[in-house]
Amino acid sequence: MDAALCGMTKVEGKDGEVQVSDLVQGKTCVGLYFSAHWCPPCRGFTPVLAQLYTKLKENNQSIEIIFVSSDRDENSFKEYFNEMPWHALPFSERDLKAKLGEKYGVRGIPTLIILDKDGNIKDAEARGTAQNCPGDKLPDKWC
Repeated sequence: MDAALCGMTKVEGKDGEVQVSDLVQGKTCVGLYFSAHWCPPCRGFTPVLAQLYTKLKENNQSIEIIFVSSDRDENSFKEYFNEMPWHALPFSERDLKAKLGEKYGVRGIPTLIILDKDGNIKDAEARGTAQNCPGDKLPDKWC
């Protein structure tokens, strides 16, 4: 998973920093959510994804999501991240954000990439999958 996350070691949580290795340990899948506060389609999709994530967690599904911000400044990042129930790559990690975007061919936002526990891509266009998932269990494409 380390190579799949380009060496990401820490993420921000609501209660401070979390080690990525602890966050993803034992998870069936990990989502990388490329998004930004200034992006209208992102602002529309984030609540949908947040609701799905919350339902999946309530149903004991093994998933984590990491927000990878394309915001223009840290204040916008913080404001937007406050709306999300998952973790985030620290805004200061701009080089790592660029590496992740390049590795996964992100050409536009919002983009949701789902990786399996070994870091292999399970769903490179997971936004559409997420929009059609009821939340009782992980979509088959993600397992």
